[in-house]
Order: sequence, then C-alpha cells, then structure tokens
Amino acid sequence: MPVDRKNAAKVAKAVLAQNPHAVREPRANTLEMAIGHEVRTYRKKLGLTVADLASATGMSVGMLSKIENGNISSSLNTLQSLSTALSVPITAFFRGYEEPKSASFVKAGEGVNIERRGTRAGHHYSLLGHIENNTSGVAVEPYLITLNAESDIFPTFQHEGMEFLYMLEGEVVYRHGETLYRMQPGDSLFFDADAPHGPEELVKLPARYLSIISYPQQG
Repeated sequence: MPVDRKNAAKVAKAVLAQNPHAVREPRANTLEMAIGHEVRTYRKKLGLTVADLASATGMSVGMLSKIENGNISSSLNTLQSLSTALSVPITAFFRGYEEPKSASFVKAGEGVNIERRGTRAGHHYSLLGHIENNTSGVAVEPYLITLNAESDIFPTFQHEGMEFLYMLEGEVVYRHGETLYRMQPGDSLFFDADAPHGPEELVKLPARYLSIISYPQQG
C-alpha cells in the first residue's frame, strides 16, 4: 500500500492558516469585524478581488483591507458605496453581528440512521450532528459508519467536497480513485470526494470508522 510520507512531511512543515488553540479575546471592534466578514464574503461570492472592489468604490486597497479585517470603523457613506458595488442592502453587513452560534450534541447511540447506497449490504450510516445555515459557508456531515456483514456489494461514492476518514475498529481496504489504502484502527484518510471512492475489501469485521464530509453551503 502507498505511504504518502513526503506529503505528510510537507503538511507537518506547513504553516496552517488556522490555529485550533487560538482564543479570541473580547474586542471593542466586534461590530467592525462582523461587517468586515460580510464584506469579504459578498466580495468573494461575486468573484471580485480586493483591488476590483476598491476600484469600484473609489477606496484604496489598503483601506478596504482594513475594513475586511475589522481594523477600522466604516462611515455610512463607505457602507453605502460598498452595498452599491456588491449589490446588497446595507443591512446585509450587520447580519453576522451578535448572531447566535449553533451547536449539535448527540448522545452515544443516538445518531440519526441514514439510508445511503450500501445500507442493504450491511453498511450502516449514523449521522452524528448537523448545523444548518452556519456562518462558515461550509456544510459538514459527520458520520459513524459500521460495516458488519460480508458482502460482494461494494458501493462506489462520488460527490462534491472533501472527506476525512478515521478508522476506529476492524480493517478495510479503501479505494480512492485508482489507489488502495489498507486502513486499521488509528489510520486516517483525507481526500477529494469528487474521485470515485469506497470500501474495496472488508478484511476484519465488524469495522467502524468516522467519515466527515465537508462541502460549500448551497444558497
């Protein structure tokens, strides 16, 4: 089985954009940060660069960057210019301010059983949580997948987004595109879900693994 040691080394050396242990201190410019987040989101939805939006509004690139980063307060005239350039009402910039953040808690054994391809072949999918319309712009579906019956039916999946697998119990040979990975407890696999993928061989049953699928929110 291939071992992506070189790729793993690159990831280990990379400087990640997100710090999972970061703590956001209360700041006086929380409103400015909320406005900046919305401006950046609408700009990216239109496929505009910072320079494009700066040109459309008559602002400097530096000024617009400060607005998007929540470093300065914007006047009503500035917000009006931004709303016109982005074709959204001014009120759209305030939607994220003090917006409640959701959480999904699922007790052990209480995940929602989902019917997917392969269910009849002894493959069981339990959805462990779901949050609609979150502020990240990304939809995430965490599943606990249990394979508990020998079968000659191996469903092949292919869908948008990215997928992360983490093996908990048993052993399977998992296919991604033309590559096979022998997965045992503690092994993980992260891949582009647009390539055909799915269990190729059930080596040791029962097998359980986490599958976390992420993709852009629709609408």
